[in-house]
Amino acid sequence: MYDLLIRHGTVVDGTGQPARTVDVAVKDGLIVEVAATIEGDATETIDADGKLVTPGFVDIHTHYDGQATWDDTLDPSAGHGVTTLVMGNCGVGFAPVRPGAQADLIQLMEGVEDIPGIALTEGMSWGWESFGEYLDVLDSRSFAVDIATQVAHGPVRTYVMGERGTRNEAATAEDIEAMREIVADALDAGALGFSTSRTLGHRAVDGEPVPGTFANEDELFGIGQALADAGRGVFELAPAIFAEDAHDRVAEIEWMGRLSGAIERPVTFAMLQTDDDPDVWRLQMDRVEEAEELGADLRPQVAARPFGMLIGLQTHHPFALRPSFQEVRTRSLDEQVAHLRDPNVREAILSEEDLPADPDSLWDGMAAVLQLSVDKLYEIGNPPDYEPAPDRSVAAQARAEGVDPLAKFYDLMLEDDGRALLLFPSFNYSRGNQDDLREMMTHPATILGLGDGGAHCGMICDASIPTYTLTHWARDRSRGEGLQLEWLIHKQTQETAELFGFTDRGTIEPGKRADLNVIDHEHLTLRAPHLAHDLPAGGRRLLQQADGYEATIVAGTVTRRDGVDTGARPGRLVRG
Repeated sequence: MYDLLIRHGTVVDGTGQPARTVDVAVKDGLIVEVAATIEGDATETIDADGKLVTPGFVDIHTHYDGQATWDDTLDPSAGHGVTTLVMGNCGVGFAPVRPGAQADLIQLMEGVEDIPGIALTEGMSWGWESFGEYLDVLDSRSFAVDIATQVAHGPVRTYVMGERGTRNEAATAEDIEAMREIVADALDAGALGFSTSRTLGHRAVDGEPVPGTFANEDELFGIGQALADAGRGVFELAPAIFAEDAHDRVAEIEWMGRLSGAIERPVTFAMLQTDDDPDVWRLQMDRVEEAEELGADLRPQVAARPFGMLIGLQTHHPFALRPSFQEVRTRSLDEQVAHLRDPNVREAILSEEDLPADPDSLWDGMAAVLQLSVDKLYEIGNPPDYEPAPDRSVAAQARAEGVDPLAKFYDLMLEDDGRALLLFPSFNYSRGNQDDLREMMTHPATILGLGDGGAHCGMICDASIPTYTLTHWARDRSRGEGLQLEWLIHKQTQETAELFGFTDRGTIEPGKRADLNVIDHEHLTLRAPHLAHDLPAGGRRLLQQADGYEATIVAGTVTRRDGVDTGARPGRLVRG
């Protein structure tokens, strides 16, 4: 008697091998048999004839560090076939923390990852000081997916150095040794590795860069020694995204390579194409190859679609600093829409100058950026199109209609009663298509990541990338330049699992954890993102659903059926 029997499915087992039609039997949370025909009965049988059966997806770049302390569902990731997720990225997290300093870490997470501070304040119950104690709190909870986490530079530096750390003063030898000890203890407790940030775009609510942004090599290599001593763990970082010249971004790869060689551990980092120099990523990849020839293990993380901010009346838009909009910005959405549809108000807003921007506010600066970016703003549609043609931009539509581009955006923003969202692909879309992104994805050194589940709640919803990978790249790309299904499944199961040492999952074979998806690939559909106010204290976030996941299974238990959460919570904390 099996617990679960999946019959007649087209199994893509995660190894990259060709799909085959076989049965899969599960008992006690493990896969126990994979064969053409399995005899026997089961508590539950799923007929997967004509459906894909895949391993559960392993998402290595999320920010549920706070949400996991109050929420056991972990959407939106859980709705897109993810069965294991990794938190603690980009140098931000919530442990260790000194008593009374919790608000500082909330402000850091809010500023860097755009997670509403009020939601974190109201939702988190805390109850820890050390990183090990934080893991114990997570270990006491159950989830719809498995979770695991890294220890982050920001809280470690703040814990050791206090205000000197938050002001990014240079660490002393004693500071570095204290940070190394904390990271070593965190690894012993179950951290998967260490993360830091080098990008100036990552700032706390008060405008200060993440602690550790300017850390010198002595500090980075000293902390990295904890990973070397443990013989395990990944060193993750958010690198500089913009620089005065390409050399600065390319030169970063050199020290990453030396770090990886020195500590003999993988170093993984975000790889993005930017409009200021759309080919610098190729120079970076050349340096990755050179470093690997010298023995480094560098794993650039690449997202499978453009880094797309969602722009609209409910998120961010070009008119946010116009005086006539400021008069109504605190009203309900319906009241705003009714007011903005008044022809006199429309004329006033389109003709007004912006009010002065707060120099410390990233979002105030966004209004001016969007005013200059109408050629890169697109109607996203439903199902959403993340590779829109140039003639679909707001500017192109305005030219065709003989109207002002900002006036065109104004009208589009009010569609769907003000709930319309437009796509602003700010990275990985410099040439108006995904050809370069395809090249990045298929480089042998890169790994799929950067979904940022749980973060950028009012701007981005990329936790759905696993679904997009299976629809756009494996099935729909119109130019006939898609990618092989088996390879794509491998990239977001076995490969991501192995990077972080998850040897018990990521493939469909006897003895492995029964984390599985049953997918109607032909009808798999990604729905348009929408804004919800369902975080604690009414905090907002963008969500995105998908149709076609007939079952998602974690440790042999069905957690989602036909895309609907079953309420089962077999997921647990996974310690490194």
